[in-house]
Amino acid sequence: MKKVAIIQSNYLPWKGYFDMIHRVDTFVFLEDVQYTPRDWRNRNKIKMSNGSTKWISVPVMGGRDQLICEARIDHSSNWQNKHLEALRHSYGKTPCFDQYFPAIKSVLENSPEHLSRLNQDLVKLISEWLGIKTEFFSSEAIGVPGSKDDKLIGIIQEVGGDSYLSGPAARDYIVAEKFEQAGIALEYMDYSHYPVYEQISEPFEHGVTILDLLFMKGKESGKDIWGDAEPDAQ
Repeated sequence: MKKVAIIQSNYLPWKGYFDMIHRVDTFVFLEDVQYTPRDWRNRNKIKMSNGSTKWISVPVMGGRDQLICEARIDHSSNWQNKHLEALRHSYGKTPCFDQYFPAIKSVLENSPEHLSRLNQDLVKLISEWLGIKTEFFSSEAIGVPGSKDDKLIGIIQEVGGDSYLSGPAARDYIVAEKFEQAGIALEYMDYSHYPVYEQISEPFEHGVTILDLLFMKGKESGKDIWGDAEPDAQ
């Protein structure tokens, strides 16, 4: 079976996002759908030394009246430096900071015009670090019309999939019968199994950017996401 996951691109996503990517053969960024401001599309959280978390957000022009793939980054402020300084302030003394920070710095300092492209570039880079071999597509390039389940099924069929891995929240609105009629097996992610690891401060927080784990654990990060019998991280 060829398993597919389809989800919007996020900015420096948490470890669960990469867990979903590694569990499928094909991952599709769902980008030709409505952009949602103040969401995971353009922001994520980092740990602070005082135990709290802090949002780092990419400024975006245009609001919600556009597709994700159309959303342009507002480069009128030096947001990249703010993000890099926030990461350096929180994680500069972590064991693996110097292994990954230079590449993140390069991507941010040379960020493209569109948020979608920035997110995808970062996700693909981090996937390489984690040893993930999944193939990537973007939905606007596939060009499947429609909405909701019909759009998802069309995308899965276009990339040759016959199994769909969905986020757990979709149980509330996905119409399973449509997938069954299309001959597509349906599964849901389980995010409840992740172990606790040492962070820069307590209390422990699962819902922060994957960089939190990478800066602390480096090439061992996969063991804190999917265990031992998985890809060799870089």
